[in-house]
Amino acid sequence: FSFLQERLRYVLGLLLLLHSTDSFYVPGVAPINFHRNDPVEIKAVKLTSSRTQLPYEYYSLPFCQPSKITYKAENLGEVLRGDRIVNTPFQVSMNVEKKCEVLCNFPNKPVTLTVEQSKLIAERIREDYYVHLIADNLPVATRLEFYSNREEEEKKKEKDVQFEHGYRLGFMDNNKFYLHNHLSFILYYHREDVEESQEHTYRVVRFEVIPQSIKLEDLKADEKSTCTLPEAAGSAPQEIDPTKENQLLFTYSVHWEESDIKWASRWDTYLTMSDVQIHWFSIINSVVVVFFLSGILSMIIIRTLRKDIANYNKEDDIEDTMEESGWKLVHGDVFRPPQYPMILSSLLGSGIQLFCMILIVIFVAMLGMLSPSSRGALMTTACFLFMFMGVFGGFFAGRLYRTLKGHRWKKGAFCTATLYPGVVFGICFVLNCFIWGKHSSGAVPFPTMVALLCMWFGISLPLVYLGYYFGFRKQPYDNPVRTNQIPRQIPEQRWYMNKFVGILMAGILPFGAMFIELFFIFSAIWENQFYYLFGFLFLVFIILVVSCSQISIVMVYFQLCAEDYRWWWRTFLVSGGSAFYVLIYAVFYFVNKLDIVEFIPSLLYFGYTALMVLSFWLLTGTIGFYAAYMFVRKIYAAVKID
Repeated sequence: FSFLQERLRYVLGLLLLLHSTDSFYVPGVAPINFHRNDPVEIKAVKLTSSRTQLPYEYYSLPFCQPSKITYKAENLGEVLRGDRIVNTPFQVSMNVEKKCEVLCNFPNKPVTLTVEQSKLIAERIREDYYVHLIADNLPVATRLEFYSNREEEEKKKEKDVQFEHGYRLGFMDNNKFYLHNHLSFILYYHREDVEESQEHTYRVVRFEVIPQSIKLEDLKADEKSTCTLPEAAGSAPQEIDPTKENQLLFTYSVHWEESDIKWASRWDTYLTMSDVQIHWFSIINSVVVVFFLSGILSMIIIRTLRKDIANYNKEDDIEDTMEESGWKLVHGDVFRPPQYPMILSSLLGSGIQLFCMILIVIFVAMLGMLSPSSRGALMTTACFLFMFMGVFGGFFAGRLYRTLKGHRWKKGAFCTATLYPGVVFGICFVLNCFIWGKHSSGAVPFPTMVALLCMWFGISLPLVYLGYYFGFRKQPYDNPVRTNQIPRQIPEQRWYMNKFVGILMAGILPFGAMFIELFFIFSAIWENQFYYLFGFLFLVFIILVVSCSQISIVMVYFQLCAEDYRWWWRTFLVSGGSAFYVLIYAVFYFVNKLDIVEFIPSLLYFGYTALMVLSFWLLTGTIGFYAAYMFVRKIYAAVKID
């Protein structure tokens, strides 16, 4: 009993440790303490639009530039996302107010935009671009206040506050373009507790902006670069006429406010941005439905199998032995190697590689180590993990290839290392050429592309070969029955045993378990939201694995009962059926949720969606295949075969 108490205490301690993970700092994102008057650097990240899906760097538009432009060294994930972090001329000091200041160095001389620049700004405003800035690694947000649909009396009291990422570049009104040329920064600081003799230290905990459009004539600037803002009611917005030169001033003001928000929870504002309430109920609902269905499936299969095996093993019952039926009939053919064993084992090897990578990434992210504050960390980790998981992919592919009576292991290893990554690289390269043509910062630079190729051929390929070598040398999987010399004839199959019908039937359950999570993932990718529900994602991933395995076992059981022993490829294809539903959902999302009208953004959307669907099919197909293979070996080991 005392041992049990000790174990319980240990588990509770572990849970408490996991619960407090938000209070320890991940390397690289430790807090920065500021004293009063210390400079707080404001950097620009990029311009984005969910209508074009093409990010641009900040200075692609004629904003005021500092005397020396310096770009921050970026990790792989940031480069792939299209971030180009650069310094800006905003002068902000900790806890120092600024009423209104002109941004460019010449106060009385306004900025003149050429016709070309005016056209470009007007086009970006029409395409609904947002500007993203950061201060102390916190992204800027625009506060949106609105009244929710409550009763009239309550309306007067309470407003709902939401935040959107970045700020709008400008707005359109009656087919005229207006640029937000005045930014009111509101920064919130948290005063740290220090001893009496020491100077107070501050930490930045929120970064908001109120963008305004103010006409040149209404901004009165003097020699010292200060300006006076007009009364809110009387000012006209700054119009940008794309047909002629435009004159304007870029100005900004800084306001500081004290906040109770601790540094550790400063990201909470950004993570509750999406206007969709998290459907806890729906997610729990899908969990319950999946477990309920899987319970029923397991009971049916186990009961039917027990009856089958008991019947097959009754030696004294002469009637049963006279005519065998069902899955025992095909025992001499069930382990007959399929067509194209090399390609099958290669795809399954890539599936294992993906499975290991996704499992580790979601688990590490769930512990809070890949939070949005460490920009690009998730993507960098995923890339490197995929390369290093090549050793497991190679091992499983090699062992399966040996089991399927394959002999050319070197060719098999090369196929495993290049088939799926080659398709991914090819599609990405073609899409990248289109992005290059648009001069977007989302285009992967040539050196980064060379670096990725070096990682592929320098890390992934040798590791796949290593794994394949050991997998091929290991004993092949032990099949419990011998394969006959002559293949048995397959009877004509019913319509519902068709591959496509199987894919449609098998895909519903796994897709139903995860489609709500899919909505949030799509919002994160295509609408510049932050995705942070990794605990949920882990749960959904486990449910996905369970449901794929069970559906696959049920489908292979029905197939063998129909005396069709060609299950290798079919199981792999049918288990990945939910990928077909993901594709349909992606089309639905494109039509209903996104405003994309141009060709290149549409091409990007469907190109990346194709990659997602392919990867998802490999992942679910691999899970289903291994579950079915274990099941088939189990049931044939349980019956006595003469």
